[in-house]
Amino acid sequence: MKNGFEYGPEAWCSYEYHASVVSGRNIFILSIWSPTGGVNDSGYVWTDQFCWSADTPEKPLSILPFIFYRNWINEGPVDLRNARVSVYLRGDQLQLDGAQCFFWVHSPSTRWHLTASPVPICDGTWGEDPTELHLEADKNLWHHSWSVDPRNPLDLDTLLSNAVSYGFSLVGFSSEVRGKLSMDEFEIETA
Repeated sequence: MKNGFEYGPEAWCSYEYHASVVSGRNIFILSIWSPTGGVNDSGYVWTDQFCWSADTPEKPLSILPFIFYRNWINEGPVDLRNARVSVYLRGDQLQLDGAQCFFWVHSPSTRWHLTASPVPICDGTWGEDPTELHLEADKNLWHHSWSVDPRNPLDLDTLLSNAVSYGFSLVGFSSEVRGKLSMDEFEIETA
């Protein structure tokens, strides 16, 4: 599974939690596509504080600037156990206010963040190489951040074996993150 963003945003969105509360339904804002300026001057996607807001039910408080649901492209759940993820992330005038970026995986009722491997965001430039992550089903490497039923979340192995959504979060900020966050060359290699 690869998103090179040559022809558009390929269904990547930001989650606008506050608008979701006001409207009574989930509000996702399609990421902005640029045909050039990415890695090796390829297409890429970006978002900013006008497209996201803090998701207050998440513990700790999280911003979900890049979110992808597989059903948005008419695909079912995927088994991400022992998958490998690679991505380039770039920030331009990105004020993190102490936030770290993490990859997360979601089922219809539970979200886990891969907190053992913070994802670096290069400042004002694309990195020399993509960030690479290994999705091991070891709960010591992850943090359970949200569940419909907090007393009965899906265990990590079950969630990874049946992932319906994934993306990147910003966690640990002292005030809401502002600025431009860009992504290019996202890829998942399943085991």
